[in-house]
Amino acid sequence: MSASTPKSNAPARFGRRAALALPFAAAMAGGRAAGPKLSVRVEPIFPGLSLPEQLERVAEAGYQGFEFGDWRAQDAARINAVKRKLNLECVCLVGNRGVNPKGMGLCDAAEREGFLAEIAASLEAARCFETRMLVVLTGYKVPRLSRDQQKASIVEGLKRGAELAARAGVTLIVEPINTLAEVEPLNPTGDNHADYFLDTTAEAVEIIRRVDSPFVKILYDLYHAQIMEGNLTETIRRNIGHFAHIHVADVPGRHEPGTGEINFHHVFSVVAGTGYGGYLGMEYVPKSGAMASLAAAKEIASLAVR
Repeated sequence: MSASTPKSNAPARFGRRAALALPFAAAMAGGRAAGPKLSVRVEPIFPGLSLPEQLERVAEAGYQGFEFGDWRAQDAARINAVKRKLNLECVCLVGNRGVNPKGMGLCDAAEREGFLAEIAASLEAARCFETRMLVVLTGYKVPRLSRDQQKASIVEGLKRGAELAARAGVTLIVEPINTLAEVEPLNPTGDNHADYFLDTTAEAVEIIRRVDSPFVKILYDLYHAQIMEGNLTETIRRNIGHFAHIHVADVPGRHEPGTGEINFHHVFSVVAGTGYGGYLGMEYVPKSGAMASLAAAKEIASLAVR
């Protein structure tokens, strides 16, 4: 499939100004971003397709990067061949198996060796898939331990993990996740992760500062942050130096930008204004269809950096 930018099916409120964003569109088509780069978490946006087919759609949408969850189910040589053909970057992999990685979480020091073994395996996967970031989840709270004890365990585990990551040249990106939504739209029949430990940006920043490693940063998810805290503008401006990756979805429902309460034109403008050079990763359940939603999100981003 072509990697050129498809004809936009974006909502009409963005269409009239789209023609003004030609410099950004031209840069994106040439693999250069005027501002943050764009990636796609492929499973929720292209369900039912194989990973190579999903990558074809990412390239067709004119995005530069992709993300996926279960690296164990994929053949690295095959995926690398496809991504090189399409000129895509594998932005990140999941480092310790999900929101509640039993036996390999960070909150309980008794799981430390399991965590480090899983990070070591994921760092090898990062080498094979040619990516430089691993998403790390703290896991669920441990009732028998105080919050301070769990936080201390997280800090120590990340320090140990950072030693492994530094040798591999890979950054561990720790994700705060909301604990308020009654349903997780990416897994509507499963657990809503109400017991997840790390659910605020402030506490994530505190932990990252205590770890004090350039190889441990934050994955800032706008959907989770809006639910838990709001105040996205100031949070981004104050903490962008700690953010290595940003996930994008609107509230409520975790749909594409422009479907809910977040002013993404403003938020993307704030991000671009900080000089952030990482990716904006689309991680949502499409409401208007996969390709139309990606076109609309890209259009909002193009206008925001003008």
